[in-house]
Amino acid sequence: MLVADAYLGHREDPDVTERLADADPARVVLSDVDRRRSRVRTETEDGRDLGVVVGRELADGDVLETESGDLVVVELAAVEALVVEFEDADVSATAALELGHAAGNRHWDLAVRDGEALFPMADSRERMEAAVAGHVPEDVTVRTERVPPTTFDDGGSPGGHEHSHGDGHSHSHDSHSHDHSHGDHSHAHDHGIRTIDGGDDA
Repeated sequence: MLVADAYLGHREDPDVTERLADADPARVVLSDVDRRRSRVRTETEDGRDLGVVVGRELADGDVLETESGDLVVVELAAVEALVVEFEDADVSATAALELGHAAGNRHWDLAVRDGEALFPMADSRERMEAAVAGHVPEDVTVRTERVPPTTFDDGGSPGGHEHSHGDGHSHSHDSHSHDHSHGDHSHAHDHGIRTIDGGDDA
């Protein structure tokens, strides 16, 4: 089995690009869950067993090196997202805030792309559409789209956030905050928004 235990960088980094030019790299497609694991056993696109033990979250285009010096290029499997199109609809600020509040209470991740709000499919399409329908006008278009999982990442974005989980859980974000008290436990939420430029697929 191949074991990729060294992280070289991204395929667009000059040093990495140079090494790839002189190599015949293997390719591996990772799910959103597997790319976050410190250890993964999977297989390359050509069917070879591969262990990934680089101990870091991986992005599309990252390049790894195996113990034997082989290079492995990481690709990420797309995820299904619910897309709510606001751009051509008559949506009040109140409606938009209500939708954001409802999504926050359900702990849905959120990305904003031009006039669209994107949510990764955390439940069935029917249930998510029903949850959205109560907070937006009828002329808002709701559809699904497959997007890179990094669409919902925080790295370096203005709405970056961190999560910590204990008996209760708290989220620290840059945008806005609200607290909930439920009997003997409480939840503190600060919800940031991942904003992506139109046409950005990573």
